[in-house]
Amino acid sequence: MKVDVLLGLQWGDEGKGKVVDVLTPKYDFITRFQGGPNAGHTLEFNKIKHVLHTIPSGIFRDDKINVIGNGVVIDPVIFKKEIEGIKKLGINLTKTLFISKKAHLILPSHRILDAASEAAKGKSKIGSTLKGIGPTYMDKTGRNGLRVGDINLNFKEKYNALVEKHRLMLDKLYEFDYDISEYEAEWFEGIKVLSEFQLIDSEQFLNDALKDGKSILAEGAQGTLLDVDFGSYPFVTSSNTVCAGACTGLGVAPNRIGRVIGIFKAYCTRVGMGPFPTELFDEDGEMLRTKGNEFGSTTGRARRCGWLDMVALKYSIMINGVTELTMMKSDVMDDFDTIKICTSYLVNGEEVEHVPYEMTDEIKPVYTEFNGWKTDMTSVTHENEFSEEFNAYINFIEEETGVPVKIVSVGPNRAQTIERMLD
Repeated sequence: MKVDVLLGLQWGDEGKGKVVDVLTPKYDFITRFQGGPNAGHTLEFNKIKHVLHTIPSGIFRDDKINVIGNGVVIDPVIFKKEIEGIKKLGINLTKTLFISKKAHLILPSHRILDAASEAAKGKSKIGSTLKGIGPTYMDKTGRNGLRVGDINLNFKEKYNALVEKHRLMLDKLYEFDYDISEYEAEWFEGIKVLSEFQLIDSEQFLNDALKDGKSILAEGAQGTLLDVDFGSYPFVTSSNTVCAGACTGLGVAPNRIGRVIGIFKAYCTRVGMGPFPTELFDEDGEMLRTKGNEFGSTTGRARRCGWLDMVALKYSIMINGVTELTMMKSDVMDDFDTIKICTSYLVNGEEVEHVPYEMTDEIKPVYTEFNGWKTDMTSVTHENEFSEEFNAYINFIEEETGVPVKIVSVGPNRAQTIERMLD
């Protein structure tokens, strides 16, 4: 068996949680392989809307195994709140949720360091969610981190040593005023909840599952254009959000990767700072934001909105080796007379069709225009009901990318998902 990977191709918020929930019945295991609680995966079904931050999106199917992989960073406070929220729905996770011992822990002092670092940047701030993600990954790569498996191994001693290091940085480097006592008390309560779950050597667990013929879906967080290596650096997250991250974040070999399912919105959004070539500052942008309810599920921040960027999309497909596409939020553009897709950039007066190293605000998009479909897509139940204009939009994307659009989402509910019957 193979590990199929599902990931975002833009700046995150593509709707990955919904698609994982829809695809989950086809898999035995659902896994998260990177990121932390700065991700928010929203699922809507049976008139219930639920946002997950750390736990894989297959958790609402009681016959599936869910694994938080070694590449994830976990805040016990947020994890505890997630568990409590899911329990209110009558779901018991102790038998279906497994956590890697090698996953790193976000300490209260990591959150303070995040805030101190962002404040010190002034006008150069990157728009961090202030969840402590960056400092946690810094400690991981600096070989100072605290891992889930340390909970039963001189844990308090290791915790105190790392917090002391952070205190020195906050006092001497940042001269930052802080108080972690209240959050620290919550944090240790979260550790108790975390320790109630099955803590495993996840790489062995998953490879054994593959040998036993089990099917696995790996769920990415954030998006390709936020990858620490290939995104719009430094306005990126601190982990590898691309397909290769599934190998290092789960401990599976590259030849174990099967389908690579790339998720993108029919338009683009971005949260926080950083370049965004197709960003709209007019009523079209506001219409996308309003109709698409484009506000962060984790932060509540209004998302920046713009037309679909084909240059960036093709770049993401190349980096990830995407084998099939899923287009989300088609219904948001139901009322537009004209819809645009950016097909190239003007960089210093030269037209280019690739993502340049100098990804700055000076890049100007070159657009191809399409007639709007002027259809209520939320009521569509089969691809035979797609309008000529909507099919033209999809066909253009497929021709440009060379990758089939296999799934089209026409609303937030899991039932509003159309699988196309391709040859």
